[in-house]
Amino acid sequence: MSDSDYKLSRRAFSGAVGAGAAAASVGLPASAAHAAPTAAESTAERPFRSAADRHSSRPNILFILGDDLGWADLSCYGSPHIRTPHLDRLAAQGVRFTDGYAGSSTCSPTRISLYTGRYPGRVEAGLAEPIQGDGPGLEPTHPTLASLLRGAGYTTAMIGKWHCGELPDYSPTKSGWEEFFGNFGGSLEYYSKLAEGGHYDLYEGETEYKDLRYYTQIITERASEFIRRDHQQPWLLNLNFTTPHWPWIAEGDTEEAARLEKLIRTVPPEQTTYVLAHTDGGSLDTYRQMVEGLDRSIGQVLQALTDSGQAENTLVVFSSDNGGERFSHSWPLTGGKDTLLEGGIRVPTILRWPSRIDGNQVSDVPVFTPDWTATLLEVGGARPDPATPLDGVSLAGYLLRGQDAPRRDLFWRQETERALRRGKWKYHRAEKAKMPVNNGKDVLFDVKADPHECADRSAHEPELLAELKAAWEKVDAGLLPYPAA
Repeated sequence: MSDSDYKLSRRAFSGAVGAGAAAASVGLPASAAHAAPTAAESTAERPFRSAADRHSSRPNILFILGDDLGWADLSCYGSPHIRTPHLDRLAAQGVRFTDGYAGSSTCSPTRISLYTGRYPGRVEAGLAEPIQGDGPGLEPTHPTLASLLRGAGYTTAMIGKWHCGELPDYSPTKSGWEEFFGNFGGSLEYYSKLAEGGHYDLYEGETEYKDLRYYTQIITERASEFIRRDHQQPWLLNLNFTTPHWPWIAEGDTEEAARLEKLIRTVPPEQTTYVLAHTDGGSLDTYRQMVEGLDRSIGQVLQALTDSGQAENTLVVFSSDNGGERFSHSWPLTGGKDTLLEGGIRVPTILRWPSRIDGNQVSDVPVFTPDWTATLLEVGGARPDPATPLDGVSLAGYLLRGQDAPRRDLFWRQETERALRRGKWKYHRAEKAKMPVNNGKDVLFDVKADPHECADRSAHEPELLAELKAAWEKVDAGLLPYPAA
């Protein structure tokens, strides 16, 4: 892997910043015309503003997750029909990562990788892809982003989707978050709050909370209220939207919501998942409305930050828990949720921290979910627990101190699929005809030149293929095995 994979001349980067600033000045997303980076957009040698003579206090941390949001579902990532002005503005005010990845291609494992900073396969709950019903959850004894930051003096809260285990054994408030308001499971009908199994799933702490309004707006209000409080210490807020996860219910579509609610109440509990999956509903336009509604909600939360005077020293990260679903747009990537092809794991990723990092920047450095855990712990002044070492790498040196981007492998494992990225190269294998194009075969892609993963380069680079395969197997040997079928 050469230096050119991560570096660009200062002059070329300055040109990219200028173009982004011009776009932002008229309210357009920076780099909106480019879903993938051009040479002039790529990462600079030291693209990020120095920490010298900047605000030195620890930041508030707002980590926002979309749910099943595809890589190109935002207009600043190239969506042809969805307009997301608030997220576009967030990107224009900070850094847009073109090669940001989720820790997994399904919900629960990615969330576990964020909360622990480790590969999902380090813990039993991470083997469920995703957690369903009363399966295993994230053990309360395991250190988390919240428990470690709380130990360092942060106020911690989670609003929205947890999906890392059910009551009574598992809960955000058992794993380091002082406050929780949201849903425990993987999906719910947006108005009735009925979830898989047919039970009601909206809680404050560990107590049911009745509110039959549209869910996205409810948690938007809660997040805004949390932000506007008179905080006496820095805070961490995990804001986990269910939008745009199925069922495909846009705000105001109460007729379809009522139809689904009736079905959920009518069918046996084991069939409720199929009702919520909503295979007989949805459309591109409904999906557009859902994503644009998510964008408006995020705009409201960011406005609360501005109104409260906290925006300057709040580090905001926006991402998705995995790639897109049925109506998502991920071009030019192949695959989607539940696959380790690029469309299943590459996700929109945006960072903003006005007091420390300049805006209008685009980075093509590969980063993934566990890196954010390591980064946030470092900037928050919290130390990882040596008994549960992190698999992510802190990006603080790269973002704040002008250091080179970290060079290491990104690793993914699912029960029937594997992938590893090193620089521009990606090793991949899928079993059981999951990917007919390369079923059971070790393949190698140059995902910089071929993000569509069409040209298998394994015959051209057999030594590299063997090296990456061995690297994947070395990590895998240290993880928990999947339960026997």
